[in-house]
Amino acid sequence: MTVKRIVANLAVSDPAAVRAFYEDLLGLNVVMDHGWILTFASDATTRPELSIASEGGSGTPVPDLSIEVDDVDALYARAVAAGYEITYGITDEPWGVRRFYVRDPSGRIVNILAHA
Repeated sequence: MTVKRIVANLAVSDPAAVRAFYEDLLGLNVVMDHGWILTFASDATTRPELSIASEGGSGTPVPDLSIEVDDVDALYARAVAAGYEITYGITDEPWGVRRFYVRDPSGRIVNILAHA
């Protein structure tokens, strides 16, 4: 048996209200839209991962999602310019990632990161 995909399902009252965050800010494509559910995807090839944590590292809360990007500094600048709430500023962590936390419009904390 092989796990082929892991999908995060986030409960929100209005999927359309968070669309711009995931589509415009993160550049994800809507691959399914039934009104009550939006599924976003990237063209990148990835492997399924699941993290279980008691904290988010460096004393931060566990984020709802972690999204790895190729240019975390550019995305940080875009998130700030768009007025999204940054809950943990851009930081080089001792375990080899550069990251920040941003709150999506539904209140979820999203860890945006790049490996060094």
